[in-house]
Amino acid sequence: MKKDIIIPEVENVFMAVVQEWSDEFMEKVWYAYLVNDSDFQIDGVMVVSKAFGTLDGEMKKTSILRHAFAEIPEVSVAKIELIDKSLLALNNEFMVTFFIGNTLYDKKFIFKANAIQETNQEEVPILFVDGVIVR
Repeated sequence: MKKDIIIPEVENVFMAVVQEWSDEFMEKVWYAYLVNDSDFQIDGVMVVSKAFGTLDGEMKKTSILRHAFAEIPEVSVAKIELIDKSLLALNNEFMVTFFIGNTLYDKKFIFKANAIQETNQEEVPILFVDGVIVR
């Protein structure tokens, strides 16, 4: 029975974290983006995020945040959320679920603890700015 379930692989849809200037905080802050670098519009998009890990020998975890988008056009991005600098030392997980046509896709993207930093940046497709990417 399990062998009959087809789980399609997510391609050309990924998460990126980009550093941007914030007038509100008067400093550069990190924002998470969902990047749709495919030739298809994705519909019914749900992003569930949380951070977790060990700090000073103590297990820490954040509350779960949920974001919904009716659609994200092909070759475009959606700004998801601000990542507070205190969370950079934790694993930041984004569970993304969406439809292409009638097919449901889902994938978990994890930015490992301390991976979100300037030394790990590369150019993010579509945004054409440097950021940390998880595919």
